Amino acid sequence: MKTSVRGSVRRGATGAGLVALLLAAGAVGCQKGGSGQSPAMTPAAAVAKAAKNTQDITSMHYRMAGKVPGEGRISGEAAMSMKPPAMSMKMTAQDQSTDGPVEIRVVGKAMYVGGAGMAKEMDGKSWIKFDMSALGADKQMNTQQLGAGQADQNPAADSTFLTGSKDVKKVGTETVDGVKTTHYRGTVTVDAIKASLKGESKTVREKREKALDQYTKMGVDALTMDMWVDGQDHTKQFRMRGDADKGPLDLTITFLDFNKPVKVAAPPAKDTADLAEMMKDLQG
Repeated sequence: MKTSVRGSVRRGATGAGLVALLLAAGAVGCQKGGSGQSPAMTPAAAVAKAAKNTQDITSMHYRMAGKVPGEGRISGEAAMSMKPPAMSMKMTAQDQSTDGPVEIRVVGKAMYVGGAGMAKEMDGKSWIKFDMSALGADKQMNTQQLGAGQADQNPAADSTFLTGSKDVKKVGTETVDGVKTTHYRGTVTVDAIKASLKGESKTVREKREKALDQYTKMGVDALTMDMWVDGQDHTKQFRMRGDADKGPLDLTITFLDFNKPVKVAAPPAKDTADLAEMMKDLQG
């Protein structure tokens, strides 16, 4: 494994990097209830109400598809829990030469990155384990230090950006994944999003600032945002478009359920290579 350690780590980090911005967008709703908000509710008020409902979300399950700057076309599915922290994500990059989907799991204070291509580099083992506590990255699930993009990002925060828009309008009513929704659209700048955070609580402000940081780093100055809100004032589907330094961002998230238990199991030990042990072997 001496000659394959660095390649394995790089491959794992690159694969994990596919999740950058893939955890984007709003609160979830899967109820098959009414057709939308009260006729008296303005588009801005409807968006604000959906944003407020994100504060009660503790877990979510969703699909995603679109284009991500630097990665190209992607598709995948994910489930994550904030309390307790856990996550499972499978992602495929159609425009890159990979050996299939990359999977990331967060279990306790460990993160696992796996894929069929890894077995070629790690003596048949298809997973690599990152012990976040040993690497000093366990605080607030800070997987950024491990090259896993936004794997620790709470996706509910991104949909709230639309509350900073001055031109939100109702597009119409549409059925998304069997759920009746009201479709809204608006544009918003990064500066406007920051300004909209002034009246929020410290907890809410920190979550939204953390979510906004990823777009600032990409060089995105403005976003065109679409939101499909169900009859319970939850965002059922969300789309964001913008221009970044490395190309266009165009990502759609469809939410399947929320606040349901998320169970994530660690991969079998026999199929897993521990990064800490690999580094010791390399140093030796």
